[in-house]
Amino acid sequence: MNIENAAVNILKRGVDLDMKKRYTEALVCYQEGLQILVDKIRGESEESAKSYLRKKVEEYMNRAETIKKLVIQQKETGQFHEQIHIENNSMGHSYKTLFGRFLDSDVKFVIVEDPYIRSFHQCQNFLRLCELLTKSCCNLGHVELLTYKDNKTERDQEQWFRNLASDLQKYSIQLVVKYSETLHDRQIILSSGWIIKIGRGLDFYKAPDHKFSLGVYDLDLRQCLETTVDIVHSKNVKQSYG
Repeated sequence: MNIENAAVNILKRGVDLDMKKRYTEALVCYQEGLQILVDKIRGESEESAKSYLRKKVEEYMNRAETIKKLVIQQKETGQFHEQIHIENNSMGHSYKTLFGRFLDSDVKFVIVEDPYIRSFHQCQNFLRLCELLTKSCCNLGHVELLTYKDNKTERDQEQWFRNLASDLQKYSIQLVVKYSETLHDRQIILSSGWIIKIGRGLDFYKAPDHKFSLGVYDLDLRQCLETTVDIVHSKNVKQSYG
């Protein structure tokens, strides 16, 4: 029953996200919950239990298929919009949790626009993002960062980017850094068409209490500042940036 309860909890989370129109997140929950139920059916010997689980699988699978079609339709018409509100002091909002579901083999290049990739901890945030991209996007060949040059840390900033570029090159990923003094928008643009707009940019995590605090390395355990994440899709990304 523990396995079944785990599936129910995940599927309930999916329904909650579904109701909030956070469809791509709901899909992830539905897929995880359904996989658990399918595995449970395979190990179940009692026919009545199997029948009950099959009905649940069919019910959630139909909803998942409906959502998939809805997302495809909204993408085609340019109407897709998913919003996540991150509350002050909340946790569980690492980059992977927020938008890792969009990082896959379809992503060939990524453009990050954020004026606040200047100080040491901000550049480390960008490094964390690059780590996630490198692990998740097997066909990634190009990362472009557009940010603001900080006169106080300019030499350090450039050195940090050179070191990162050298490491990314080992994975056949080219890092190009460009600077703008008028940049205001904060967004992550994926070649697959997904655009993630974070109100505060990458720097929405609160500083840890000390160097041995939980959350120093795992950002899901780090408290956040209040911000809003808007996820949209554009079919014109390749034409504009490719």
